[in-house]
Amino acid sequence: MAKDKQFVTEITPQGEDFSRWYIDVIKKADLMDYSPVRGCIVFKPDGFEIWEHIQEEMNRRFKETGHRNAYFPMFIPESFFQKEKDHIEGFNPELPWVTEAGGGKLEERLAIRPTSETMIGHMYSKWIQSYRDLPVLINQWANVVRWEKRTLPFIRTSEFLWQEGHTAHENEAEAREETMQMLEIYRDFVEGYLAIPVITGQKTPSERFAGAVDTYSIEAMMKDGRAVQAGTSHYLGTKFAVAFEIQYLSRENVLEHVHTTSWGTSTRLIGSMIMVHGDDRGLALPPKVAPTQVIMIPIGPPKTRDAVIGRTDELFKELKNAGVRVRVDDRADVTPGWKFNEYEMRGVPIRLELGPRDMENGVCVLVSRISGEKKVIQQANLVEEVQTMLEQVHNEMFERALKFREDHFYSVDTLDEMKASMEEKRGFALAGWCGSEACESKVKEETGATSRNIPFNPAETKQVCICCGKPAAHTVVFAKAY
Repeated sequence: MAKDKQFVTEITPQGEDFSRWYIDVIKKADLMDYSPVRGCIVFKPDGFEIWEHIQEEMNRRFKETGHRNAYFPMFIPESFFQKEKDHIEGFNPELPWVTEAGGGKLEERLAIRPTSETMIGHMYSKWIQSYRDLPVLINQWANVVRWEKRTLPFIRTSEFLWQEGHTAHENEAEAREETMQMLEIYRDFVEGYLAIPVITGQKTPSERFAGAVDTYSIEAMMKDGRAVQAGTSHYLGTKFAVAFEIQYLSRENVLEHVHTTSWGTSTRLIGSMIMVHGDDRGLALPPKVAPTQVIMIPIGPPKTRDAVIGRTDELFKELKNAGVRVRVDDRADVTPGWKFNEYEMRGVPIRLELGPRDMENGVCVLVSRISGEKKVIQQANLVEEVQTMLEQVHNEMFERALKFREDHFYSVDTLDEMKASMEEKRGFALAGWCGSEACESKVKEETGATSRNIPFNPAETKQVCICCGKPAAHTVVFAKAY
């Protein structure tokens, strides 16, 4: 067991250094590696498989609501960005440019895609002619480049993977309905699939997407109390339609501009999931996206080994045929205790133990990664018991994360209260805001916290701005953020 204990101590405790804990965990769990290019990572198979499961479920939801996938070029002409002033100003600091190709200078610089509103706007102007062409409901799975000054694997990298939806509609009402529909899809997915509770709301003007009329977000709390913007949905109005001349002949035979939306989530969902659920033993993966949902570990002396492994393989087939993602670790050169620690560190939701005495009694043992509960079950009921425990694990993960957020969510009425809260505690602060950019900037300057969103359903409605003391126009969630 000395070897087992040393294996665990290679992970820095969260309470000692959360950032170090995070890097230790994602490296030891073999989710990623650093590339030779600053700020870029390599997704190793387990890390990429988590993303694949996210893609599969999101694709299902997108297609149920009428969206289809397409793909657009990653190189965007500089002139496209000049057409929407707010957009280029918002992204210019992060843009990498291609200036040479084929041994010569390009006539026009090409940006490497930071987002695709401009390219897609250009294409929509060609595709949309009449109201009969609307709505256009397209999603793209792609990579994006934003040259970040400070990077953190999965959470903020120079290149990352994401999906971006882009839709065009006849009028504002339809476009706004789409914006809110996609925000709700994100909320339901992140809570129901990743077991992460989120706060839904509208971004303040200073925090909204460059070029948007309104931006809405889902915000999640990490175990260090910081926020991650887990998904956004934007109503773009006719800004991009005017810039790119996306017009259609209306039902009244009048030339009108379309109303557009965009919405996206990225691989920062993986980082968020790790930071929300992980502990000092390592990863804790939600069952619905875990690459391995059940690890089977046969136990016993050499003389019974073949029989135990034989029965393990039979049970493995039952689970696999039922759609459970299951693996067997029957290595003889590693102790069971070492295996227990390893798969706990890797976040596998359920461990199944089977020994010679279990075989005699027709039972096996299931162990939950989250609660540590050991449950002796009849082998005849294996599939049903595993599926039940997987659901229990998901529910327990969500409830734990929700309780953590509730325990680290503070109501404040003055800037001094917020400053004390941010210095002494970790978490989110609910406060009143008059609506002025000056007061919002002062909060950031004095506390390091930014407005996360104006929640749709705040626990209470604030009456006074924490900065100036004037009547509050909004109740806002503030937090330090990644």
